[in-house]
Amino acid sequence: MKNIFLLDLDETLLDFSKAERENLTTSLQHFSLPSDDKTVALFHKINDGLWKALERGEVERERLKVMRFEMLFQELGVPVSAQTAQEISDYYFHNFQNICHPYEGAVDFLKTLAARGRVYIVTNGAAEIQYRHIDDAGFAPFLSGVFISREIGYDKPDLRFAHYVEEHIEGYDRSRAVWLGDSITSDMACARVAGIDGVLFSPHGAPAGYSGAVARNYGEFLELISK
Repeated sequence: MKNIFLLDLDETLLDFSKAERENLTTSLQHFSLPSDDKTVALFHKINDGLWKALERGEVERERLKVMRFEMLFQELGVPVSAQTAQEISDYYFHNFQNICHPYEGAVDFLKTLAARGRVYIVTNGAAEIQYRHIDDAGFAPFLSGVFISREIGYDKPDLRFAHYVEEHIEGYDRSRAVWLGDSITSDMACARVAGIDGVLFSPHGAPAGYSGAVARNYGEFLELISK
């Protein structure tokens, strides 16, 4: 029986894409810079690529924060100084703490899991933002712990992140643990190196070529762990 639940936060419990879009638009408008749909889509592509590079150990987190804006303006052909890119990055980062959009049913889902066992957040997100979002979303009462890569010192899917989680959960049993997250390269890869079952959270179904367990919604995940 599964009763140790390791859950990603962004795009699993929180609508990160919606929050990212809202925050980016606000931040760019604050600096009187282009904030149309094309710009938002380009930023999302650049940001996603850099986070995957972070997972592979190819870029450092602090560099990523500014680099995504430097790359954005370079591709748009908008002349922005290094100082301005840093200022926009700082504004964007701090403003993100104020924007939180939980998925519909997320709180009830956590409540159900908490009644079955222990629930832990496992995330690569920034600690200042993630703790604020957990509180604002109403998730905190249902959690037994939070594991954030920046505090641990290793990013998902590093084996050392998985080991840290395992070592800091009392009574941890791999056969009773299950990992739910939206990323194949981060969450599912970390579940694999941790030696536990992983379920990909993907509202649109299994991506092409993916053969692992998939849940399109919280109900499907509950069905999977009840089998």
